Amino acid sequence: MQISLIDIGTSKGVRLPASVLKMFNSLSGFDLHVEGKKIILETIESPREGWSEKFKHSSNALLIDDSLDSKDWDDL
Repeated sequence: MQISLIDIGTSKGVRLPASVLKMFNSLSGFDLHVEGKKIILETIESPREGWSEKFKHSSNALLIDDSLDSKDWDDL
């Protein structure tokens, strides 16, 4: 399928036919990367997929050292 570039402000874009987009359920976007002379679009269906499972198995350690807890920040 050939598609043309369209002007979008100072950028260029492509229109994807609705018939193509209907092939994907719960589509939230695309990951774009370039390989040689090819522009590859990979679907992103759920950007946070698997997060809840990963959080269940992670430690809840603080990312910032407790020594930074100060009641009087003006003294720093």
